[in-house]
Formats: sequence, structure tokens, C-alpha cells
Amino acid sequence: MTPELRALFPITQRAVYLNHAAISPPPTTTIEAVEAQLRDVHENGSLNYLDWLEVKRRTRESLAQLLNARPEQVAFMRNTSDALSTVANGLKWKTGDNIVTFRREFPSNIYPWLRLRDALGVEVRACEERDGKVDLQQLESMVDANTRLIAISHVQFGSGFRADLERLGRLARRHDALLVVDTIQSLGVVPIDVEAELVDVAAGAGHKWLLTPEGVGYLYLSDRARERVEPTLVGWTSVPNPEDYVGIAQPWNRGTLAWETGTGPAAFFYGLRASLNLLQEYGPARIATYLEELTDHLCERVLSKSYEIVSSREPGEKSQIVCIRHQRRFSVTALYGQLKAKNIITAPRGDRLRIAPHLYNTLEEIDQFVDALP
Repeated sequence: MTPELRALFPITQRAVYLNHAAISPPPTTTIEAVEAQLRDVHENGSLNYLDWLEVKRRTRESLAQLLNARPEQVAFMRNTSDALSTVANGLKWKTGDNIVTFRREFPSNIYPWLRLRDALGVEVRACEERDGKVDLQQLESMVDANTRLIAISHVQFGSGFRADLERLGRLARRHDALLVVDTIQSLGVVPIDVEAELVDVAAGAGHKWLLTPEGVGYLYLSDRARERVEPTLVGWTSVPNPEDYVGIAQPWNRGTLAWETGTGPAAFFYGLRASLNLLQEYGPARIATYLEELTDHLCERVLSKSYEIVSSREPGEKSQIVCIRHQRRFSVTALYGQLKAKNIITAPRGDRLRIAPHLYNTLEEIDQFVDALP
């Protein structure tokens, strides 16, 4: 990538940052956009309120474009957990229902379903990990006529395994279930098409691969999901004409917009808009190809040392995340600490070291990381 791009990320001047699967440093343009909105409020109060709403509308359009969804199918949330919880709470559950998921899902995609288990007796079935992969055959065997939804991450946070969403979407449709996907580890850097891949629910947030400060998330509901999931957490902006303060007989807003309850983080919408503009300038497909080159290079070089690659690197399964493990004496905590001391930032995840570069990282930085491994 170009020097101009790297200049947008001042962290490159003092560290090799390879932890974008946790929190990404926003580019300078995003920080400037956030500051501009806050400065507007500071200087003008609510005078430019309609401008804030217009930026939110355009941001929604850009986010929907990344998903290949209609704008009214995408609602802004605080985070992934809120989005998945509102889906869990909005379905009408009955005795005998079950949910099928993966045992090593990130907790955002586990706790909402476990609450249903504990409160309503819904069965939660979880397949295992095999050789760094979600055991999709085992998952498929768990789905039956009583399965209400299949909950899976597009890309697994602890292995980098990328699921075949269309395969799971077809499985869900055969059993009249919903496919619920946590897309926080993929959207923006791995192409996704919710329509073609039969995704019913997509939930995520902006502080990882979308390069946005924490505090803004999203929820996509397909038309099929919208017929089944009711809005249970609602507020003054959940209706078509929210500024009609006395017209309380209004219906819920169209599509997924009913899930937006009230005033949102306007400054972060400005920031998300700036980050999405940057990602769209390069394009998710181009970014995915570039990150595949970086991570393939990483895997080739790591094999020359005493490490094993936990992540699947098979076509259709590999992602922008690579997890490795030392074959003998170094714990993941020791590896993380030694690298951090050299200003190389990764993440310890279980017994694995997770490496997650973004579009501004370089092959030279990957080499620097590998050379620093003991």
C-alpha cells in the first residue's frame, strides 16, 4: 500500500500493529470527522441537526452497500452484543426449540443464547473445533426440525476460520431456521453478500476492521427475519415520524429501522462514514486479496521456525487472521510479552498467538514480526 495511506495511521511511526481483530487505530481522516461533528455541536448547538441526520443516512447506505443489503434493512446499534440480544429476545420461543452454534464462538454470540437456555429452556447445541476449523459436518448433524436458528461467526476470532455462509444458509432454509452471523471479524475486509449467501441476521461493530472508535454497531435483518423477530427494545426513533411527538399511534418503522431506539452517537457516525469511504476507495475484494498476500507470506516464513499454524489456510477457509503456536517451550503469554517489548502488537488468545494485519501493513512489517519471534 502507498505511503499516503500509511501516513493516515500514525501508529506506524512507533509500532508494528497487528491486532486489528481486537481494536483498530482509526485513520486520521476518521478522527478529523469525529472532531468536526463535536466542534459543530460545541460552536452551534443543534443548529445543524439535519446535517447530522443526513450523514447518518449516508453512512447507513454505505454500510448496507458493504453487506449488499437495502439501507432500511440495517439499523445502528451500540455493539454486536446488543444486536444479537435483540434478536434472541425478539423471537417467540416454545418448548422443544433449539439453537445450533459453535463451542468457541466469541461470547457476544454465546451469552444471548445461553440466557434463553436458562430462562426458557431452549436447547443450545454446540459443535466442536477440529484442526483449527469449525466442524461443519458435526454442526449440520445437529440441525433438525426444531432448530430455530444457526448462530455462527463469518470469521472466528480465535482461529481465523472463515465459514461457508451459503452452505449454512441453505442448511438453515432446508429446516426453516434463521442463519444468524456475527460479521465483526469480516465486514470491510472479506467480501460478504447477505442476499446471495442467504444470511438472515448480520451483527457487528465498527471498532475492528471498519476502523472506527468503539460505540457504534449494526444489525441487518432480512425480510424473512423481520417477519419473525419483533422489536422489543424501542424508543422515540423506532417509528416513521419520530418528530411527531404527540402522534403515538404510529406503527413501527419500516425494515430494521424499528430497532433504533433513540439518539445515537452522531460524531461516531461521521467517523464511520469517513472510514467506510476509505475502505470503499480500496474495495473489500482488493483489501481481501492484499491481506491474503500478507498472511500467506507470514505463514510461509513462520514454518521456517519452531511454530505450527493453527489457522486453516485452505481456499475458502482462510481469512485475514492467522493464529500460531510454538511447538515446544514458549507460552503464548511469553511470546506476546516479548513482541510487545519490541513494539510489535499481537494478541494472546487461549494457547495461540493471533496476528491480524490490515490494509496499511506491509510485507516488511510481517518480516519484522517473524524475525522477532524467538
